Amino acid sequence: MSDERGPGEASAGPLSGLTVVDLTRVLAGPYCTMVLADLGATVQKIEHPRHGDDARSIGPFVNGVSAYFASLNRGKHSMALDLKHPADRGRFERLLDDADVLVENFSAGVMDRLGYGWEVLHARWPRLVYAAVSGFGHTGPYAGRPAYDMVVQAMGGVMSITGPEGGPPVRVGSSIGDITAGLFATVGILAGLEHRHRTGEGTFVDVAMLDAQVAILENAIARYQANGEVPGPLGTRHPSITPFAAFEASDGRLVVAAGNDTLFHRLCEVLDRPALADDPRFATNASRSEHHAALAAALDDALGAAPVARWLERLQAAGIPCGPVNDIAAVFEDPQVAARNMLVTVQDERLPGFRVAGNPVKLSGYADAPHRGPVPDLPAPETT
Repeated sequence: MSDERGPGEASAGPLSGLTVVDLTRVLAGPYCTMVLADLGATVQKIEHPRHGDDARSIGPFVNGVSAYFASLNRGKHSMALDLKHPADRGRFERLLDDADVLVENFSAGVMDRLGYGWEVLHARWPRLVYAAVSGFGHTGPYAGRPAYDMVVQAMGGVMSITGPEGGPPVRVGSSIGDITAGLFATVGILAGLEHRHRTGEGTFVDVAMLDAQVAILENAIARYQANGEVPGPLGTRHPSITPFAAFEASDGRLVVAAGNDTLFHRLCEVLDRPALADDPRFATNASRSEHHAALAAALDDALGAAPVARWLERLQAAGIPCGPVNDIAAVFEDPQVAARNMLVTVQDERLPGFRVAGNPVKLSGYADAPHRGPVPDLPAPETT
């Protein structure tokens, strides 16, 4: 990977010197390898010569470049290989000779059919950490089934607890089925690298998108186990902390998270509604949660007397967790987002000024560059 450091910047990242061979496409796998690249690894992306990563054809497009593809693959290298072609298999294997990590997100069984299953890879490249991200993993009755984000959001229960109260299941607006799997794969790879550091042996990291959805159900699993009731969608409110939701001001919505009795009493003071703090229905978090509808109506009534900005100023002064309900344009203008370098510029002449999400992992001793490398073109296949 090219050195993207500016004058005086620290080294590119803690994973500098590691080489990742990337057989992934679309989102789950590319998200994982993007994180590895942001942490300093050199990522060599392998794409099929005829069509490349499917994400290249997903819009919107800027000057003929998929913005979607760019957001996930900036700063990587790309090579066109057909792993069914003998010469390309040779090139692929030479890459593995120098690789630390291999990542793929085919359905389970595809790599075995190509002759590159874990047993084969481990026998020939024993130090290689091999991460497989798939819809359902490499074991169990669903292994081998294909999946997309929507499928695992539905099957993993996340859709059943998302949306307005009493409404139908709703897909989470961000592709958390893919993204959580990519993040868990990153964690697994780092654990595999530590295992190699200790033992000299590579390891197989098997991450399923469905597993990742179950892993983030947190409160829903706890509630079902505690009382046997099947959780459903609750809109913006929290199932067991109240008030902890979005409320209506005179000109828009804001979120208020008064997560304990002290914060609730402060909230009542800020709203000039001391009677709410004295109401036995709202005396404890448990009773507030039981009478959430009545409390929400009272809070909406109070907050409707002033605009969002005024309430945020007063609530923040009182130390009450709160925030505006930002749209994406507002996120781009948020000074905290800017201060944390969470929108970085892609250095690609085809995409002037194009910004993508930055790296949320800030590490002492390593500069967090305000830019990322260019978007790789799909190269022409090499001739034998």
